[in-house]
Amino acid sequence: MTKSDNGRDITLRIAQQPEADELLARSPLAALVGMLLDQQVPMEWAFSGPYALAQRMGGDDLDAHEIAVYDPEAFIELFTAKPALHRYPGSMAKRVQQLCQYLVAQYDGVASAVWSDAATGAELRKRLNALPGYGTQKSQIFLALLGKQFGVRPPGWREAAGPYGEDGSHRSVADITGPESLAEVRAYKQDAKQAAKAAKAAAKGK
Repeated sequence: MTKSDNGRDITLRIAQQPEADELLARSPLAALVGMLLDQQVPMEWAFSGPYALAQRMGGDDLDAHEIAVYDPEAFIELFTAKPALHRYPGSMAKRVQQLCQYLVAQYDGVASAVWSDAATGAELRKRLNALPGYGTQKSQIFLALLGKQFGVRPPGWREAAGPYGEDGSHRSVADITGPESLAEVRAYKQDAKQAAKAAKAAAKGK
């Protein structure tokens, strides 16, 4: 169990790696970076990325100011060094640096400021959607993660998170609390992917 920046006791099991999950629980920036990396790779790989990055930068946490001014080529090398931090390490390194530069410019580098004073769920979703690399779906999933596991629950947060905010669902990383729920979320994603392929094939056949 870890104390988050707001003093809340949080236990995460998203990365399925104790050290990586501990960092996600106490570092808002690590959580944002993990969510950013969560595309086209297994969820555990994406969310263990912030811990691996912190290790490669010589520390046990991530700092938006440090990443924002890091030499771009050297930062890419941190991602591409084996084992690579992502399937597309070069492009994701650029996105992480862009995210941190935005956080420095808009929130003085304090990642939790994105949500700490959001008055409504809709406002929080708008703020998340403005982050580099965060589209509507990613913003809704992260909003659901904040509400379900970090206790960040401005009025209307479930509605703003869309289907990912539903209680008892197993649609996304927001619902992962251990190996069993991870398997359920993965099964849901596979079913959704197959359904999308079938719909696309049916559309072509018309």
